[in-house]
Amino acid sequence: MAFAQATGIQDISLPNDNKAGRAIVNGSYSDFDVGFDDKATQRLLRKIDIILIPFLSGLYLLSFLDRSNIGNARLAGLEDDLKMKGLDYNVLLIALAIFFPFYVAAEIPSNLIMRRTRPKIWIPSIMIAWGTMCCLIGVVKNYTGLLCIRAALGFAEGGLFPGVTFYITMWYRRHECGLRIAIFFSAATAAGAFGGLLARGIVELDGARGLSGWAWIFIIEGAVTLAVAVSAFFLMHDYPDTAKFLTKEEKIEVQRRLGADRSSPNEGFDMKYFWDALKDWQIWLHMFITLGIFTPLYSFSLFLPTIVKTLGYTDNTAQLMTVPPYVVACILCISGGYMADRHGQRGIYMIGFNLLAIIGFVLLISSPHAHVKYAGTFLAAAGIYPNVPQCVAWNANNVPNSTKRAVAIAMQVAFGNLGGVLSSFLFLTKDSPHFYPGHGTLIAMLSMSTVTCMGMRWYLARENQKLRYRLGRGENVNSFMYTI
Repeated sequence: MAFAQATGIQDISLPNDNKAGRAIVNGSYSDFDVGFDDKATQRLLRKIDIILIPFLSGLYLLSFLDRSNIGNARLAGLEDDLKMKGLDYNVLLIALAIFFPFYVAAEIPSNLIMRRTRPKIWIPSIMIAWGTMCCLIGVVKNYTGLLCIRAALGFAEGGLFPGVTFYITMWYRRHECGLRIAIFFSAATAAGAFGGLLARGIVELDGARGLSGWAWIFIIEGAVTLAVAVSAFFLMHDYPDTAKFLTKEEKIEVQRRLGADRSSPNEGFDMKYFWDALKDWQIWLHMFITLGIFTPLYSFSLFLPTIVKTLGYTDNTAQLMTVPPYVVACILCISGGYMADRHGQRGIYMIGFNLLAIIGFVLLISSPHAHVKYAGTFLAAAGIYPNVPQCVAWNANNVPNSTKRAVAIAMQVAFGNLGGVLSSFLFLTKDSPHFYPGHGTLIAMLSMSTVTCMGMRWYLARENQKLRYRLGRGENVNSFMYTI
């Protein structure tokens, strides 16, 4: 195994209490306590957090900026410069919709490739691809060129979110993943807030070197992605068993904790787990939960500048008014992940956040007052964004096998991202300024997700109760408890 090759440890044998072990280290046996105490464990987690999470969050911030900046570019004159008319560009009716089929198509193959190869090679490689595509959008001269580059951007970028989510699960225990995924995903809320401010500043370059302000948005943000991608080849680590920043004892402890938490060893790559994932109805149920969350997510991120503009603000002011809802969403995203990990639950938090988002969209669809509608954007963001890491962590928590988990996450995120295609058709210009069909559809999708969460939570709690009963009778059964 890679772990043995990297550390010199040829075999690890752990007793049932998982507190002490005996290993062959450099060819000879040595006894040591492989179960760290609480303080040592916290130091180990902080060490991993500092190395992994800020960098991963930065990657996703760039990813979300590069996919959603076209909403800001529209306010900066993209539509006029490319001479789009009618439905050619109705807030990404076509140009945004074409992104998502290719994005979805890349996700499962990408996770399988990363599982078979190395994260520090695969993730920077796809970053270079999407950074290049983003730069090229800045020099397109017509609508056809925009469509082609957007499709390529989707295919290049599709592997990042499911890939990094799976990557996190290979370092942390189940009830430590939620907070880390939430911090990682909170970069999307930061991108929403920062994207508006950045776009507002970049458009001041309008006319520089003969390019419009909207073109500079894509070129500058794409160039930053390329620079970070090159550094990622040197800064990223693969898995705990080969991480140079961990000592031998720390590598053993990480492996021990993961094995004890998931009751499943790292079986290695085998396509049978791919087929197991495809046949697992629980994963499919999580996919529908995710679709009900990702559709509002993409609708909100892509159309918020347009929605705010309909409240009576100018283009430049609308860019700035999109920032505060994302700040609130970022705070709740991280705090929600922390609380869910602390309580060891996901479903009840997802139900609560979904209800908060539904209230926000009800305000947007029902109130004639601009300030009430703007308040609705805060509630919508505060409900949607925290549930993205929650739903992915919930699915990942309940799949012990690593290869099946990689496929399960990719299936879930891919199906959810089909909501991006749907969202591109929801907010039509003819429905402005109230957008009744759009807001109504999002309320329905969130309601579907909420009811499904309730059903999933009830089923998992019942299965855990059955398992406790069988364990209480002394039956020899797999003791893996579901996260509810």
